Amino acid sequence: MTHPEPSDLGLTAPAASRIYDFSLGGKDNYGADREIAIEAFGAFPAARLLPRENRKFMRRAIRFMLEAGVRQFIDLGCGLPGKGNVHEVVHGTDPAGRVVYVDTDPVAVVHYQALLHSVPTATAVRGDVRKPGEVLADPEVAALIDLGRPVGILMTAVLDLVRDEEDPEAAVAGFRDVMAPGSHLAVCDFAEEGLTDADRAARDRMVAESGVVVTFRPRSRLASFFDGLELLAPGLVPAPDWRPDRPHEPATGWLLAGIGRRL
Repeated sequence: MTHPEPSDLGLTAPAASRIYDFSLGGKDNYGADREIAIEAFGAFPAARLLPRENRKFMRRAIRFMLEAGVRQFIDLGCGLPGKGNVHEVVHGTDPAGRVVYVDTDPVAVVHYQALLHSVPTATAVRGDVRKPGEVLADPEVAALIDLGRPVGILMTAVLDLVRDEEDPEAAVAGFRDVMAPGSHLAVCDFAEEGLTDADRAARDRMVAESGVVVTFRPRSRLASFFDGLELLAPGLVPAPDWRPDRPHEPATGWLLAGIGRRL
């Protein structure tokens, strides 16, 4: 068997999925990923908390959707497997629940595929959130997800990787607009309002040096991702404050989260 060169897998440059993995204490990352993460920890004290805020919101969002009767989920920009993966939370309630993981990073997809080799109701595919039509038309996605029934669309820490000029609104709409009644959209992403001028300068420098995209957006623009949906209480709020189920550290304010429901 011919093994691909590291450059073919994108291992010579930092990747958002592996930076996130390192930030959560994972081991599936490389030197370039660790360098960026460590620099971010030094520049932004809040950076160590952000992956955990996002991950905990995601799990609460899944449990909420399960209580609402949703039994199939698409995790966009899934990153690398960690603790409390989507299918594990779903199957804890319903072993027949269906889950599709989607990511552009081939390393992330391969890791999930290995994890799911004996799980017939979950799969991982390589796909791009900016191309919803291609993702939804993927044979593996179509085999597991019935868009005629309620579906949970998870966009947690993925839209910040989409530049403004790449039309994130169209990316969200491509998934949101095909959701059946009873479906839910969960979004958790970076909010511009949480940054100081010094934070903005440090962010811009790191993005320019690393090439890793991190887009912060105003609250109003994040709220627009829920257009046409019922934005559920408590609305678009700091991630730890979305229906917390246990005491938590004060929110960083960098991540806003919400869930919208298709009526």
